Amino acid sequence: MSRTTALEVLAVPGIPMIEPGDDLAALIAEGLARGMHEPRESDVIVIAQKIVSKAEGRSVDLATVTPSARAIELAKEVQKDPRLVELILSESVRVVRSRPNVLIVEHRLGFVMANAGVDQSNVAAPDGPQRALLLPVDPDGSAAALRERLSDLCGLPPAVVINDSFGRAWRRGTAGVAIGAAGLPALLDLRGNPDLFGRELQVSITGFADEIAAAASLVMGQGNEAQPVVLMRGLTWSAPANPASELVRPAAEDMFR
Repeated sequence: MSRTTALEVLAVPGIPMIEPGDDLAALIAEGLARGMHEPRESDVIVIAQKIVSKAEGRSVDLATVTPSARAIELAKEVQKDPRLVELILSESVRVVRSRPNVLIVEHRLGFVMANAGVDQSNVAAPDGPQRALLLPVDPDGSAAALRERLSDLCGLPPAVVINDSFGRAWRRGTAGVAIGAAGLPALLDLRGNPDLFGRELQVSITGFADEIAAAASLVMGQGNEAQPVVLMRGLTWSAPANPASELVRPAAEDMFR
């Protein structure tokens, strides 16, 4: 269970443009010190997927990509660069839907999403090589490694959520969701707990990490805000930690597959 009466969502200041190999945790720790945010119990650090991918070297120069025949054919349908489509296919296990300007796939990590998360916004200067950014290879592993390093640097192990912007089925617009998590229950199973009237909850399962990710996105922004790291303070929880991979609905439970 979680019980929260007030919540602070604070941008961590001074995070620079991230390059491959950067010590992201050290830069976050410096930002926390710069903002005079002394670490506390139950702090959550939310980190934009984009800077995690950059630090992990997941940027690809499109000039190095040779599209397959399948990518070329699909690119004609969706009206996208064949090299970009090739990267999308390389990160995917199946194409779910395609039409002009839309390519929905099942990512190798189980996410059903547009373009397999392959992105070109805020990746490289427009006068340089064309580059695209892929999701981290193991977002939960990335979150765990960042948490361990932040614990060494800050003296306390904050929970870590890696968020990204996803479209949602039957809803317009994107919202922040968690693709990686460590140190908190990404999924809170409330079944068996009482409601206000003592009735036992039967189906209530909360996407705790997704709610955190969405709240952080309000501060991070989607354009040139340059606030890719957020400190969330005031949350409480008592359930054991589980990873963000728990948020992915198993195929056997998917009524639309």
